[in-house]
Amino acid sequence: MGRIGKFTTPHGTVTTPALMPVVHPGKQTLDVKKLGAEIVITNSYIIYKNEELKEKALKDGVHPLIDFPHTIETDSGSFQLSVYGDIDITNEEVIKFQEAIKTDIGTSLDIPTAPYVKRSKAEEDLAITIERAKQAAEVNEELILNSVVQGSTFPDLRLKCAEEISKFDADIYPIGAVVPLMEMYRYADLVDVVMYSIRGLPEDKPRHLMGAGHPMVFALAVAMGCDLFDSAAYILYANKDRFMMPDGTLRLEDLIEMPCSCRVCCEYTPDDLRKMPQDERAKLIAEHNLHISFAEIRRIRQAIVDGELMKLVELRCRAHPFLLDGLRRLKEYQKDMMKLNPSSKKNAFFYTGEETLNRPEVLKHQKQLENIQPTSNSLVILPHTRKPYTKYLNKEYIKKYTPEIVSYYTNSCNLDFSDADVVVADIPFGIIPLGVDEFYPLAQNESPAIHDEDAKQFMKKAICDYTNKYDNILIHKKIVDKYDLDLTDEYTIVDAPITLPDAKISDFDRLKMIADYQFGTNAGNVLFGDDPDKIKIEKSRKTGKIRHVFEDKQNIVNMRANDGFLILSDLGAKRLHEAFDAPHMRVVVAEDAEEYARKGKSVFNKFVLDVDEPIRHNDEVLIVNGDDELLAFGKSLLSSYEIKDFNSGQAIKTRKWKNQ
Repeated sequence: MGRIGKFTTPHGTVTTPALMPVVHPGKQTLDVKKLGAEIVITNSYIIYKNEELKEKALKDGVHPLIDFPHTIETDSGSFQLSVYGDIDITNEEVIKFQEAIKTDIGTSLDIPTAPYVKRSKAEEDLAITIERAKQAAEVNEELILNSVVQGSTFPDLRLKCAEEISKFDADIYPIGAVVPLMEMYRYADLVDVVMYSIRGLPEDKPRHLMGAGHPMVFALAVAMGCDLFDSAAYILYANKDRFMMPDGTLRLEDLIEMPCSCRVCCEYTPDDLRKMPQDERAKLIAEHNLHISFAEIRRIRQAIVDGELMKLVELRCRAHPFLLDGLRRLKEYQKDMMKLNPSSKKNAFFYTGEETLNRPEVLKHQKQLENIQPTSNSLVILPHTRKPYTKYLNKEYIKKYTPEIVSYYTNSCNLDFSDADVVVADIPFGIIPLGVDEFYPLAQNESPAIHDEDAKQFMKKAICDYTNKYDNILIHKKIVDKYDLDLTDEYTIVDAPITLPDAKISDFDRLKMIADYQFGTNAGNVLFGDDPDKIKIEKSRKTGKIRHVFEDKQNIVNMRANDGFLILSDLGAKRLHEAFDAPHMRVVVAEDAEEYARKGKSVFNKFVLDVDEPIRHNDEVLIVNGDDELLAFGKSLLSSYEIKDFNSGQAIKTRKWKNQ
């Protein structure tokens, strides 16, 4: 669910994910703008209570006050409210004061409710928070407005708060009162709080995880959809001689070497720092801490672009057992993550441990397997080879482990499997039909040869689920041994002659299977029919892979080399549109956009009236009007959920009609 975004304020554009260092308005430790900060956060209530600071801020604005020329967000005093129990300013007053000091982003005076309070207390505080969010929206005139999600550790209250405050159309949605959870290392509960909050928030607004300032949690939070972070941790840790790192915290007293390559770590030794006065030493360690924090944000952005965010999350969460709890709790939100996960990514899918089996790519594959219908009542399950499997599998490979091939009890006289469907069993995706073995990420993945117990259990279930479609099943003995399959009375060891299939698939059958897998059951028949002689297939001279598919010299589809996806042409789009009822694959555009779509112009979010829910980033889509007339076709640049929420930006990259 991680994304890279931008939002504009009167003092600049902020790229997210972003860290907002906390800057105390009366005692600034570092010049954070020189260290890379695009945005900072300071406390408007502290300014309000200090007459000297208040006078200067009202006269010159908050930017000169803290000497920061870029975007500034101000807190409302909720932190002080949570610590001291009461503050002497009203919600309306703090909104107007933030406007008066010309902050960019202001915050309503929510009621931060601590974790694990009684439900009655959480509900009482929540009612006040929602009412204040409504009031802030009504009195606000100039601020980019924060509206904070509260609800303690009650997931349903978090969801309720998010849904209610979203009605007031704020600009940014912080998720509040989570610092105690992080201080107690209750990362599993943090995942519940964040995921239920985000379920109720719009996709077109930034989400701010308040108080999250340690780099070890950034990747997990971004994967859940958080865009902004703030914390004074960089200086608080430094005051205690603590070095922050992406995988934990180091104590100066334990160091014999400096931990990174920042300026501080290159210019000073641990002994140099230990000999310094504490305030001078703390300033240098704080600089290191910010350097590490900003570097981790940059690393996360690159991981998003490369399609490797979850790999980074899995690596980071192994730094601490309780972070691993958080990652494992994320398993319960697979469907939430699948809603926003792109269908295809740049880099390979790496298995880094049992948690990899919970990634949305795996769940999506299990779902798409349902699109592929058996062509026989017999099935042969083979162990994996090098990829692509069809290049390295052959009949001799199948025979290698006979006569000890394992079979379900069937008609004992029927050992003819020559027409059987052939699939491969491999981690991390389970069952892979030969026809889709080059489709992303089924060919673009790597896993260790030695499998853990969770992988074995996953494979057992995958085999059991898939074999329900067939009457006669042969399972290669290598699979039985590798995954410790439990052979009960329904299995038998076959040592009679068996007529085996050829572990190959024709280009025509491959195309039909990929079409079913990608577009839905029977899409292969719709696009290519039943007669392979009518279809002309052109292959790459260099790779031997399918590139273009024609019928009567008309292009039906092309195959994208990097991920095996079928790309529609005019004819392919028309055939799918005629065969599948709405809303399948549809993006419905407003009348104002019809002419532009017909001309091959990109479709923008604000002109989309409706969109088929399963559509994801990189999917092929059909562009239609309100009467379901096919206007154009193209590639989705967002998921259906993002398209529905965004009012600006491109939704679909449209392709021009060639034979209209």
